[in-house]
Amino acid sequence: MMIIGCDYHPAFQQIAFVDTDTGELRERRLQHREEAEKFYRNLAAQEMKMRVGMEASGHARWFERLLAELNFELWIGDAAVIHTKRVRKQKTDRQDAQLILQLMMEDRFPRIWVANWENRDLRQLLWHRHRMVQTRTRIMNQLQAVALNEGLRCKKRLWREAGREQLESFPLAPWASRRRRDLLEVLDRLTPTITELSQAIEQEAEKCPTAQRLRTHPGVGSLTALAFVLIIGSAERFQCSKQIASCLGLVPSEDSSGDRRRLGHISKQGNALLRFLLVEAAQVTVRSIPEWRSKYFHLAMRRGRKIAKVAMARKLAIQLFWMMRKGWDYEQVNRFGPHAGWVLSRENIQPGRRRGKNARKAIWAGAIARVPV
Repeated sequence: MMIIGCDYHPAFQQIAFVDTDTGELRERRLQHREEAEKFYRNLAAQEMKMRVGMEASGHARWFERLLAELNFELWIGDAAVIHTKRVRKQKTDRQDAQLILQLMMEDRFPRIWVANWENRDLRQLLWHRHRMVQTRTRIMNQLQAVALNEGLRCKKRLWREAGREQLESFPLAPWASRRRRDLLEVLDRLTPTITELSQAIEQEAEKCPTAQRLRTHPGVGSLTALAFVLIIGSAERFQCSKQIASCLGLVPSEDSSGDRRRLGHISKQGNALLRFLLVEAAQVTVRSIPEWRSKYFHLAMRRGRKIAKVAMARKLAIQLFWMMRKGWDYEQVNRFGPHAGWVLSRENIQPGRRRGKNARKAIWAGAIARVPV
């Protein structure tokens, strides 16, 4: 078997590899893309079992496809954890490749979960629509500025037929008129594109049973539900709701030592798109559920609206996580609560007999599973 530690860069990669049968250690620098592809195809011709390890990084999709085509085992590691395992203060590409190889051989490589190719391709659909919507918003804001400069203030009415006619009728200077015309043309092209992408997201959400269950939650549409399913992947990866909030960057950063505890802003680690969608969806949920509205206004008066919105987004993420993990829709979660399996049941507790904490959990997990829904 051959184990390869790869320090990947967009233009090249530095590798350190060892043959476990002979113990021979070698190093090499490969330029992208022809030299690297030729090297790995030659290794594949030797019909040896190969394992390649690299840090999680961008711009490596072609490399991952190549290794999958050659049936090489690819391990992707957490770059931050690998960085903490570096002892020496000197940092070079050779030492990085040697460190990755050493961690793999010592079985200390911090391997992370990687989504499959279909999942990652669907994420491109979500990102593409998100960027198109952002571009359209910027263009609409520029046209609003043109209208305001001419004394027309009609906000959303500007995009109706009458508002559009008013905007086009203003006599402007030559380059200002050219700008207005170009912006309107781009806007007219973007709107049908975004509509087509939104319909594609609706169709993909219909194919996913988990996304359909998440859509039953007030404020959660096809876009948010599908993004949650794709980015979270398997709910069994997380042991508790705190981990899901930490994964999405919805927990405060912390710098504590001794008796001093200091909490800062949210960490903003994890997927930025899903965090944005959760904040947007949580505001709709607040308007739909009285209990959420009461909690939101209570937090807004104490800590401000921005913190209250993030807190509601965290609450929504936790509720969607439990719906996903238990396979429930919103009505079932509303009836039993997310921790229904942890409650005590009268019918399973015998008089005069005390049960341990784990036994009570097991009893109620089985009891809830038998409840007709």
